[in-house]
Amino acid sequence: MRHRRTVLGLGLLALGLGLTACTGASGSSSSSTGSTANSTDKPGGTLQVVQGTSPDSLDPQFSYTTQGAEADDMVYTPLLQYAVKSGTAGTQLIPGLAAALPTVSSDQKTYTLTLRPGLTYSDGTAVKASDFTHAIERACKISWGGKSFYTGYIAGAAAYDAGTASSISGIKTDDSTGQITITLTQPYGAFANLLAFPSSAPIPSSTPMKVLSNTPPVGVGPYKFGKIVPNASYQLVKNPSFAGFKIPNIPTGYVDTVNVTKNTNTNTEAQLVLNNQADIFDPGDTVPASVLSAVQSQAKARYQTVPLASTYYFFLNTQVAPFNNVAARQAVNLATDRTALARLSSGSLTPGCFFLPPTIVGHQNGSCNGADPNTVPSAADVSKAKAMIKAAGLAGTKVTVWSETRSPRQEFCAYFNDLLNQLGFKSTLKVIQDTVYFQTIGNQSLEPQAGFADWSQDFPNPSDFYLLLSKAGIQKVNNENFGNVSDPKIESQLAALLPIPATKLSSVATGWQTLDTYVADQAYVDVYGYQTAPKFMSNRVDFNKAVFNPVYYIEFSTVELK
Repeated sequence: MRHRRTVLGLGLLALGLGLTACTGASGSSSSSTGSTANSTDKPGGTLQVVQGTSPDSLDPQFSYTTQGAEADDMVYTPLLQYAVKSGTAGTQLIPGLAAALPTVSSDQKTYTLTLRPGLTYSDGTAVKASDFTHAIERACKISWGGKSFYTGYIAGAAAYDAGTASSISGIKTDDSTGQITITLTQPYGAFANLLAFPSSAPIPSSTPMKVLSNTPPVGVGPYKFGKIVPNASYQLVKNPSFAGFKIPNIPTGYVDTVNVTKNTNTNTEAQLVLNNQADIFDPGDTVPASVLSAVQSQAKARYQTVPLASTYYFFLNTQVAPFNNVAARQAVNLATDRTALARLSSGSLTPGCFFLPPTIVGHQNGSCNGADPNTVPSAADVSKAKAMIKAAGLAGTKVTVWSETRSPRQEFCAYFNDLLNQLGFKSTLKVIQDTVYFQTIGNQSLEPQAGFADWSQDFPNPSDFYLLLSKAGIQKVNNENFGNVSDPKIESQLAALLPIPATKLSSVATGWQTLDTYVADQAYVDVYGYQTAPKFMSNRVDFNKAVFNPVYYIEFSTVELK
């Protein structure tokens, strides 16, 4: 997800995604984390959270940012769920609203699950198996940014999305038994992880086929939405019915209410938490350098950095000038000073130039396209880059660099804009409000040429990152492939790599490395680093009990006030 997540390795990938290869397996245990009261638990109270930017949406079939996912994770429980744990354990799939992990056919194309009995939404409406179908169809119709995960693999989903079918033929449900059967067009090794998206969570079949950002549908989760003030704040209120379902390993929550408020000034945001005037600093933001030393010295017991599988890059639109020219893209990659961008991040970025981040299968270290990410580009390299652009006849080409408002993302783009001018382009910076930034650059009609982008994985598999560089990821609206990369060589390699089950990912690590090297050689994106996230809380909170999940960041249901 934009913006979305994780701490992963080969062992983790086998642990988390290998579940797709199970047949009739069950990952549930006899006790539920947080559902059984402990004598030391202190339920109740109100949690105050500050975020530098509002969620793109609170609608589970439309939202695709970390800020939206943190909220939706509390309100919408999918058929499968990630374990509510920190670190690599938090990427293990466990049953959510499904009674067990899916039974998978021998050809890896049919997944069968059954709903837990007696489930109701927060408004008391009974949950039906067919509600899952409605959720997937709705995600397609209102153009969720990741809908190609559905349309590319679920039989009949592409036809439904195109309007040539009235329903998705590959999903069969039985409301009387709760059984759900999903048939794929081809094997996809990470398909079970798609069932853990908030967008895959069942919602009432009566939910309209339109975006409901300010009045989201009801769900099944430890919390439900309370008051929502668009682009300013939202509230999570404990769902009293959830505990009665006794779903193993999914906490029912400690605090009664979570108030989330937007504060665009990250300096103020950090100061509020440092001074215990707010309880949680948004992990999607960066603690600014002006406050970082005070945080490190005064809040040691309530601050730490968490490594993520998260890539920061500048997108380059390969379908419009000047970056439809490979020499222009290579020149920019060669001249980018990744050490300068790391300094702008207050040290939260590790310089890098390959698309797949560390701990993801396929990542590799070292130089790419002649650039060492850990050194300042030499004067000779900058001169070479200028000469490449001039030789291509592109000197003086107008470029608009698109940027988010918040720091340090705007500083990143200001640097990039200056670099393009230094190299001979005529570049200007266009700053867009954070809340609508990704929807704006995802609108194909605007033809954005270049700008800020990032990706923190949705699930532990390199295929998640390649949504952003595959033809399937290109959409007219809510586009995730901002560079509109459409390369037959990428497509052919993905066709061979995507069906591989997670348990066998290590056997194709070289294939992913080869693909990632090719992407670097073609300079389809200008990668400059890999991000860490802050876990930073007030002293009112039990810091050690609060879970920082590698997929959903802070699990509000595990945060307890002292």
